[in-house]
Amino acid sequence: MKSSDILDFFFLSAIWGASFLFMRVATPEFGPFALIGIRAGLAALCLLPLVWMQGGLRGLRAHVRELAVIGVANSFVPFTLLAYASLSLTAGFASLLNATTPLWAALLGVIWLKASLTRRQWIGLALGALGMLVLTWGQVDFKPGGSGLAIIAGLIATLAYGFSSHYTKRKLSNLPPMAVAAGSQAAGGLMILPFAIAFWPSAMPSAKAWGAAILLSVLATAIALVIYFRLIARLGGQKASSVTFLIPVFAALWGWALLDEGVTTPMWIGGGIVLLGTALTLGLIRPKTPPKTL
Repeated sequence: MKSSDILDFFFLSAIWGASFLFMRVATPEFGPFALIGIRAGLAALCLLPLVWMQGGLRGLRAHVRELAVIGVANSFVPFTLLAYASLSLTAGFASLLNATTPLWAALLGVIWLKASLTRRQWIGLALGALGMLVLTWGQVDFKPGGSGLAIIAGLIATLAYGFSSHYTKRKLSNLPPMAVAAGSQAAGGLMILPFAIAFWPSAMPSAKAWGAAILLSVLATAIALVIYFRLIARLGGQKASSVTFLIPVFAALWGWALLDEGVTTPMWIGGGIVLLGTALTLGLIRPKTPPKTL
């Protein structure tokens, strides 16, 4: 891995980890719908000119229906649910829920696509489930002010991400990744627009909240996607996806440094088990002998 790739890798981890901090700051004043309307809309405005310069707008027009599905599954639903979860969960905790995305993707691959998994990948899924049990033990409280609904919202968000990864591969593999990103953000932004207008805050959000919303949209979404696709082009999808393991570290670091959030023992233990399970599921821990499928 070149030094420039290492720099991109850590920078991407840092800004995606910061996205949970930005949501923690902005969501209480904007609300989930208004914030995600801004996030998807501004990200689309940043990405569409890049696609236009690459001559990719015609491809977007030819795949409106598919991009609408991705707009729901990869933007509207997960962004809004994670924003809602950020009202109750710390940045580090929410990022650990987000790290379960590869686990959902693998499970959906088995159920939906009849894909086969190696023994290590099945162990990874089991470890991921165990890690989530440890992470959320004693946290699932559905009383007023409890975090139960927030945890469920975070897990549904990652399930949507897992679905979108398979759907994109099946339906939009002929489109450049940047075009998929821009088109899905535009579609998601258009679909959430009525909700953003209906639930726009009655009081003008503070400059701090606006700053967090803009950074979430431009830095942690548009610029982050450009860096991510650049890493995929240079390193391949599997190595690029290992950014998943550093995002919770940076999210917890930002939350501790800027919001005075703590890291609990269940977060250390459960998060470590989840990340180990994710590594096995992604195939980042390779066996010395050819794996057996089950």
